[in-house]
Parts: sequence; C-alpha cells; structure tokens
Amino acid sequence: MSTSNQIAVDREKGNFHFETDYAYDAGVGLSEDVVKYVSGVKDEEPWLLDFRLKALAAFEGKPLPTHWASKDLENINFDQIRYYLSKGQKPSRTWEEVPDDVKNTFERLGIPEQERKFLAGVEAQFDSEAAYSRMKDDLEEKGVLFMGSTEGLKEYPEVFKKWFGKVIPTSDNKFSALNSAVFSGGSFIYVPPGVKLEQPLQAYFRINAENFGQFERTLIIADEGAEITYMEGCTAPKFETSTLHSAVVELVALKGAKIQYITVQNWSNNVFNLVTKRALAEEEAEVRWIDCNIGSRLTMKYPGVILKGRKARGEVLSIALANDGQHQDTGAKMVHAASETTSNVIAKSISIGKGRSSYRGLVEMPGRPSHCKNNTECDALLINAESETDTYPAITVRGRDNSVQHEASVSKVSAEQIFYMQQRGMSEPEAMSLCVNGFVNDLIREFPMEYSVELKRLIDLEMEGSVG
Repeated sequence: MSTSNQIAVDREKGNFHFETDYAYDAGVGLSEDVVKYVSGVKDEEPWLLDFRLKALAAFEGKPLPTHWASKDLENINFDQIRYYLSKGQKPSRTWEEVPDDVKNTFERLGIPEQERKFLAGVEAQFDSEAAYSRMKDDLEEKGVLFMGSTEGLKEYPEVFKKWFGKVIPTSDNKFSALNSAVFSGGSFIYVPPGVKLEQPLQAYFRINAENFGQFERTLIIADEGAEITYMEGCTAPKFETSTLHSAVVELVALKGAKIQYITVQNWSNNVFNLVTKRALAEEEAEVRWIDCNIGSRLTMKYPGVILKGRKARGEVLSIALANDGQHQDTGAKMVHAASETTSNVIAKSISIGKGRSSYRGLVEMPGRPSHCKNNTECDALLINAESETDTYPAITVRGRDNSVQHEASVSKVSAEQIFYMQQRGMSEPEAMSLCVNGFVNDLIREFPMEYSVELKRLIDLEMEGSVG
C-alpha cells in the first residue's frame, strides 16, 4: 500500500448543507414504534425485528457511562433525535443515477474523483441509507461481496448472520445496544479465501440533517488467507444543535487473513461520536486499525482486537487532536486469548486551547495463553497551559512467559524551539505547526497518500488563535 505524509482532512470541507426532501422519516424520539418503523421500511424478517426490540430494551436498561467518560454525555437528549431519514432510493451503481442533491454533496466532497483515481470500490451513505454502491467488475468475478448491510442481510444471510452481532454483543454497552435497535446503512464485505485486494475499498458517511442520529453497522469478513484494506471518511455540517453518531463495526479475520481498517474522522464540533469497533483474529491473522480523530464535540472510540488464534497479531495506530470545547477520549483494547499472540498500540494526541485528550487502553492476557507480547506507547502534546490530557491504562497479565511494556509521555512545545524558528522568519503559529507535524509524522506515514489534503494544512488551521 502506498503511503505519504498527507491525509485528506480539511476542517471546513464538510461544512455545508443542502435542503433535502425525505420519503421516509421516523419522526423525533426513540420508542418501539420507531424501531418497528425502521424495520418495516426495510421489509425485514421477524427475527430481525425481534433482535431490534430486545436491543431497545437493553439500551433503556443501561445507564450512561458517566462514571468513566465525559459528563458531556448527559447533554444528549435522546427524545430530540431523529433516528431514521431516507430518500427511499436503492443504492445506485452510477453517479448519474444518484439524486441531484445527494450527488452534489458527494461531488463537493470529492468522492467520485477518488473512486476514479485509486479505489477498488465505494459506498456512499447519506443520512440513514447508502445512495451509491459499486465495486470493480474483476473483484465481483473473484467472489468479493461489497454492499450495504441491508442488502447483505437479504442477499447473503448464510454469510452475514453467522457473524452478525457475534464480535460485539448487543448488550456490550449502551451505545452498541442503541445501534442494534435502530441501525441502518453501513458496509458488508466478504473476501473469499486467498483473494488479496490490491486497492482499498472505501465507505463515506455523510450526515446532512439537523437533530439527526446516524447508526451504520459494518461487518467485514476476510476468509482464510484473504487481504483487504478498507477506508472510511466522515463529515457533517455545523449545526447549533447536537448530532449523534453511534456506529458498530465488526471485523472477522480468519486463518492467515489480513484486514487493515483506516478511519479519517472530521466531524463538526456539534457531533457526539460514540462508536464500538472490534475485531476477531484467528490463527496467524492480522488486524490493523489506523485511526485519525479530528473534530466532534466528544469522541469515545477504542478499537479492539480479540486475538483468538495462535500467532494472531493486532495493532492500533491512532492520532487524536482536541481543540477548544472538544474531548477526544480514544484508545485501544487488546485481548490475548491464544498463545504466541502479539499486539502493538501507538497513540499520539494533541490538545490545543481548552481541548482535552484522553487515552483509555485495555490489555488483557488471561491465565492459559503463554508467550504473548504487547507494546503500548501513548504520547501527548500540550499546546497551551489550559489544555488537558489523561492516560488510563488497564493491564492484566497472567499465565507463563507473557510480556507487556507500557510507555507514556506528556510534553509541551518547547519555547526554545519556537524562538529558534521565529528567528529564522517563521511566525509563532507556523513554528507551532511545524512542531506538531513533527510530533505525529511517523504515524501520518501510515495513511494512504491518495487522501488529497495535507494534515499540515489542518494543523495550521488549528494553530490559528491558539498561541500568544
């Protein structure tokens, strides 16, 4: 996979809004009637409606996790959110067939251009449903499946149902239960044994409506010896009211398979981004989460890997940037359930102004597996005296000959470095940007080069007004 020192993030890129007429609207607030409405619009089988209703009961029975996360969660008013909005169309296979208002949105975001240049396939979701979904013909001939979750459930139930809700149980947490009750959209991917995708597949999730909740559900299965890179991007306009994004992502890497899951999140600062992402890695399989968290009012995201098979490997590489009024509560979870498994976590965070970043990690090695190894590094950079950072590692090691190492550091931008660069003609924000870019540069190289807008430009924007 090709890499570069650039990723496609531009703070204002997604800050626009088109008026849209919806054919289906579940109304405001959450109830059994809303769940039944969503299921009815999708013409689902009775077992799936039963699944949704049980999930709703689980959601209502679980308290908000305010004992360990930001108290900002208390500001979410679930009775004011719209849980399903759709124009009613099926996903188009050509951009020309996409409704004009939706097509204009994705053209402005550059998605059709990215597909033409370097992607093996694209799915573009607009509010609750996919508006466009297509994959290259040669991959279809190899038996690769790439479609929305709704289509996957209907057309390939024997594959989908086997793993649906198995990696992340409905009652795993309050927001996984909420997703299970009202989920709509998301990607379903199956890669047959031995098939290795040379180009990435991409999904783009766009929130367009105000007071809206987006609840996509993604399931990716890489069969024995298969390899896939999947990328997702996310944007939403800035509204005065809060927006909720609560996704569930389940990855299954069977024996010897490799999955690389890349996220570039650029939510507006009114979005509560509360997602659950977890992978299952069988014998000698490998799962990599590469994560960039920028924007949102609050992000709570901890990609995990259950290392179920011998010599399985898991990795999480993440960057989080929190500015004024933002809290990036991110981290990773690694469960070593088999011997000779390895995991690696590298997390870097930047806190600007009154922004707060938190690393929350879990490494667990139960009693039976042996010769397991974990390395965790979490480094934080503070830009201002009022910026905050926290580290909450939880490490449990049992068994024989297991090894864990954890390293954490907090640093501030050096006044001497800034002064040195200013003496050579740089402004203070420019000098700050250079320092921050240097801090995250080793992780930026892991992102695909085809993302067009430089991270440096984003950091330049974030530095404006943050010094002095």
